Amino acid sequence: MEPECGLALSARKVEYLKFIFETGGTVRTSEIASAFNVDPSTITKTLAELAAAEYIRHVPYHGVCLTKTGEQHAEFLVKRHRILSLMLVRNGLLPRDACNEASRFESQVTKKAVDRICHFMGHPRQSACGEITHDEDCLERGRGTQS
Repeated sequence: MEPECGLALSARKVEYLKFIFETGGTVRTSEIASAFNVDPSTITKTLAELAAAEYIRHVPYHGVCLTKTGEQHAEFLVKRHRILSLMLVRNGLLPRDACNEASRFESQVTKKAVDRICHFMGHPRQSACGEITHDEDCLERGRGTQS
C-alpha cells in the first residue's frame, strides 16, 4: 500500500500530481512547465513515468489528465499537505510559513498518520491552503478502528 500514501513518489512527482489535481481536467505540459518555472522538455520524462505508473493519461497535443487512481492519490496528497499545514498553524506558525514547512516533511507522513492527526483535530473542513476533504478511511480511523 506504499503508493497509496505517497512515500514511493519523488517530491517533484508529488508536486506535479497536486498541480494537475488542483488545476482540474486536462492540463497542458506548457502550463505545468510554466507553474514550476522549467522547460517543457524537462518535465517530459517525469510525466512519462507518472503515465507508466498509471497516475496520469497523456492526451497527445492536448496535455495530461489524472486517471481514477491518480485522482484518488492526488486528493490524498493535497489533503495531507493541508492537514499538516493546519496542524502547524494551530501550533503557532503563520499560514505561509506552515505551508512551506509542511512541504519540507510531508512526503514522510503516511496516510494512517494523516488520518489520525485529522481525527485529533476534529476532521477540519478548511485549512489556510484550502478545503479539506475526508474519505471513509479517515472517518473510520477516527472512530477508533485499528489498522
